[in-house]
Amino acid sequence: MTLLDVKDLVVRYDTGDGPIHSVNGVSFTIEDGVNYALSGESASGKSTTAKAILGLLPNHAVIESGTIEFEGRDLRTMTPGERQDLLWEEIAFIPQTAIDALDPMMTVGGQIRQAVQIHRTVSEERASRRTRELFETVGLNPGRTEDYPHQFSDGMRQRVVIAMALALDPKLIIADEPTTGLDVVVQDEIIDNILQIQEETDSSLLLITHDLSVIAETCDEMSMLYGGTVMEQGRIDNLLLNPSHPYTMGLRNAYPALDVEHDGDLVSVPGEPPNLDSKPTGCVFEPRCPFATDTCSETVPDLEKLPYRNHWIACHHVEQSNRMRSEAEDSSTWGGAVEGSRTPDGKVLLEVEGLRKWYERGDSLLGRLPFESIEPSITGLTGNIREWYDRRGDVIKEMFGQEESHVRAVDGVSLSVARGEILGVVGESGCGKSTLGETLALLEEPTVDQFMFDGHSHDYHQENLQSFRRKLQIIFQNPYESLNPRLTVEQLVKEPLTIHEYRLDERETVVEETLEKVGLAPAGRYLDMYPNELSGGERQRVAIAQALVLEPKLLICDEPASMLDVSLQAEVLNLLRGLANTEGIGVLYISHDLTSLSKIADRMAIMYLGKFVERGRTERIVSDPQHPYTEALLEAVPETDPKGNRERITLDRKPALPSRATTGCRFAPRCPKSTDRCWDQELGLTEWTGDHHSAACFHPANDESDEPNRVDQDIGSD
Repeated sequence: MTLLDVKDLVVRYDTGDGPIHSVNGVSFTIEDGVNYALSGESASGKSTTAKAILGLLPNHAVIESGTIEFEGRDLRTMTPGERQDLLWEEIAFIPQTAIDALDPMMTVGGQIRQAVQIHRTVSEERASRRTRELFETVGLNPGRTEDYPHQFSDGMRQRVVIAMALALDPKLIIADEPTTGLDVVVQDEIIDNILQIQEETDSSLLLITHDLSVIAETCDEMSMLYGGTVMEQGRIDNLLLNPSHPYTMGLRNAYPALDVEHDGDLVSVPGEPPNLDSKPTGCVFEPRCPFATDTCSETVPDLEKLPYRNHWIACHHVEQSNRMRSEAEDSSTWGGAVEGSRTPDGKVLLEVEGLRKWYERGDSLLGRLPFESIEPSITGLTGNIREWYDRRGDVIKEMFGQEESHVRAVDGVSLSVARGEILGVVGESGCGKSTLGETLALLEEPTVDQFMFDGHSHDYHQENLQSFRRKLQIIFQNPYESLNPRLTVEQLVKEPLTIHEYRLDERETVVEETLEKVGLAPAGRYLDMYPNELSGGERQRVAIAQALVLEPKLLICDEPASMLDVSLQAEVLNLLRGLANTEGIGVLYISHDLTSLSKIADRMAIMYLGKFVERGRTERIVSDPQHPYTEALLEAVPETDPKGNRERITLDRKPALPSRATTGCRFAPRCPKSTDRCWDQELGLTEWTGDHHSAACFHPANDESDEPNRVDQDIGSD
């Protein structure tokens, strides 16, 4: 039975600068029990299509034509009241950013109860019981329904939104980028949670995402959108294993796989998405396609069905798909070429021993009292108070039983970065990697440190701080936050030169040269533009140019590509690899994207709760991990092969609090290999293989001996 049927949907946005033709004739069908994906780069029209289905388009958006039917009912002709009832009862929505979907002034349980009681005539008690059931379904503690959104982590907030969407047992779940920005472990848990719920409720899924690996593991069919048009459509195994449209080929090859050896550039589709201010007269992808001909620029290709397969393509050269598929695997087909050697010259730029960054905890009056002194008095409580304590006892124990007055965000880290080398720091959200980068960049003051930079011993309290910062620059995750929206590109890139009084007599030339170095050419096109006029990839390139204009020796990059489409991610990663190779710049790259980082990093350090638990050459970390936490991160990486049979991993419990003093391994509470010794004794980074590959574990993955070859005691030292 057909659940959702979208035919020839056309949507435009009316703006002050004229109309934007966002969706141009999109059609697809979702059968009952089928998981369907809409994919493509930003501005491809996938989110606009979802909003049109949900009736959530803004006022300046107009549906020009097309039909949207759900189980034969025309959604476009429904009254607002009828649509509202349908959306909660039968179609649920999981938005991209959970924190924006939750009211910060209401408890999360209150928001779910509100959704239930608006649509169902039930008592407060039954609504509360349903809320607790939903918390258990999505893997949250039912005792935390009365907490507020800010008291949850990103992954937990996303689970709350999923619980809210499932409150009325919908037939179709529409999820818009539900895992974007989450680390691989949380992403794996969220996706697994959605799939389990679907199996239990027999619902279907419409997934909107640019992440092809998530699609491969969750969906049955998909449409690849570009410029508001369907480029390719059909079964997942056809599109991802044997793509026939150059656009699909480009995005598919932009996803590096952990088990594939890689040399040179990552594949990146050149150019930018179309602005859609007018309807195209030819193939909308033609300006970026390496296989385009005159026909492509003159005639719009029809979406046609391939013989003998449920596979649809909009391309004039589909008969050449086998040849194009082979050539598309080579990054040079798309214009990519990283220059220079990938071998660092060995000169150490930054060397840190035992770096710590602790934050003082705010102590309340109750927090200064020993928990044991009030435990007996609480034990005898009954009724509602006793129930409240059962739910919140973990928080009370933390208040009264904390042994430390500090949060140990970075706790004894040692590392080195050489000229022309990229060192990747990988770990879950909250492991301390961003704090590590900010501390090294002097944006945070360390508690204890010993470090050398550029051959000299430095003191964080020295007077020549400005000189130090000129040589060491940091690039942040979100260019929206790091770029002043009131300054033009020229002013943004010129500002560091003015602050540091560096090359003042040639600022204009230096700015243009730096912009072109990061791929913004010709520079004159961008100088007078503001950040809001740039694409996501262009904004991040401006942020990189702002750091490079001072000719630094070391770059610290904090997740600079995590919010970008895969092709733009590849552009940024290729750029950094090229700068390391040709300019000899050292790079400390912080990320939770282990897959992409594995293709550009020379070495990796795996971080968990403020400490490195494994460190070594990238190829060894990926092929022969020694620490169980590294294994878990690698196993959580989704496959791009829809026929893969990866077993999802589930780490027991959540990370311990970084404020708790521990006598043993910090990973022991979640480790499947932990023994009593792991709980009682903490092991420093220890060399197992004689090739500078070290791990902090008594039970390495591929070692049968009982005692390791001890190299050092302190976590992180070389």
